[in-house]
Amino acid sequence: MGAGTGSVGDGADRFTEDAAFAVHEGGKLAVRPTRPIETREDLALTYTPGVARVSSAIAAEPALARRFTWAPRVVAVVSDGTAVLGLGDIGPAAALPVMEGKACLFSEFAGLSSVPIVLSTTDVDAIVETVVAIAPSFGGINLEDISAPRCFEIEERLRARLDIPVMHDDQHGTAIVVLAALRNAARVTGRTLGELRVVVAGAGAAGIACTKILLGAGVGDISVADSRGVLHPGREDLNPVKRWVAEHTNRSGYAGTMTGALEGADVYLGLSGGSVPESAVASMAPGCIVFSLANPTPEVDPEMAARYAAVVATGRSDLPNQINNVLAFPGVFRGAIDAGATAITERMKLAAAEAVAGAVGADLAPGHVVPSPLDRRVATAVAEAVAACARDESVTR
Repeated sequence: MGAGTGSVGDGADRFTEDAAFAVHEGGKLAVRPTRPIETREDLALTYTPGVARVSSAIAAEPALARRFTWAPRVVAVVSDGTAVLGLGDIGPAAALPVMEGKACLFSEFAGLSSVPIVLSTTDVDAIVETVVAIAPSFGGINLEDISAPRCFEIEERLRARLDIPVMHDDQHGTAIVVLAALRNAARVTGRTLGELRVVVAGAGAAGIACTKILLGAGVGDISVADSRGVLHPGREDLNPVKRWVAEHTNRSGYAGTMTGALEGADVYLGLSGGSVPESAVASMAPGCIVFSLANPTPEVDPEMAARYAAVVATGRSDLPNQINNVLAFPGVFRGAIDAGATAITERMKLAAAEAVAGAVGADLAPGHVVPSPLDRRVATAVAEAVAACARDESVTR
């Protein structure tokens, strides 16, 4: 027993010089009461017998839970650890620090409490039933780092069964910020969304969601490529999600490679990793737009991209135009919860994207097509836009 304890201590010593481990040691979250318990009366009101009166009232009138519990204002951050950041399938325990970090961002940028929940199953049915079972404790479900194509079915089934906002952030948070950045990049380059021909590299969660929101926003022509080439109706290896994309994109029916599709294209949107040769970027339209979002190494080298592109964006915090989900998800959930929304709709996502784009204001420039992730005004603007849209769509309680 003593030897085991010593080995743990020796292991911990390896991390003392890394500032990241210092931030995470002991976890990054705590649950604290909103009122003190200092007297017998405090105790009697906070717990028994006072709490029994509240519980009895809720049992008789369930809607009172929205007033007398924290549930409506708390988000569950749920993951199975199968697609964590750029690390892949690392499992639930290793995913927990990321989910804790997400909860910190909810608190910091939207003033929302959230609880990280990692599940020791990758079975779709088990995940859906577990989340449905715990849903009464929460006012929203933020799905996180769940691999495709499972993530599509999980989100769809949860949205159908729950009357609280459900959103897979890897899909829709990314899509909202990408659309916001593309709106502003189009303005900078004198284009409209309807004039753009876009090539999306990657048909996973983010690639599919970005494609759908760009279609919804009126982007002119989109081609989507996976590791086997551009999606088109003639391919026989497509799952149902990719089949839908093939039937709603790629106007010309191009059946070649992603790099071939880039010839004459206005926009490259990289969401897949790998690398793109300089010759392919050089073949794009003059004044093109390159969003290369793989982390930590973008698919297109930013310095090389700048030789051909009028606007370059990445997922990196050390470069201009960072496409960061924190610009979207805190405000989306804040607005949905404030409005009492029962779902997050496509129009609410479009409204969020417009709010993110609008937050740039008069500072719009090729090197500034999205706000800083640390701009605290963004979450407020997004929340207000999402809440107004929810009320307008009558998806509120």
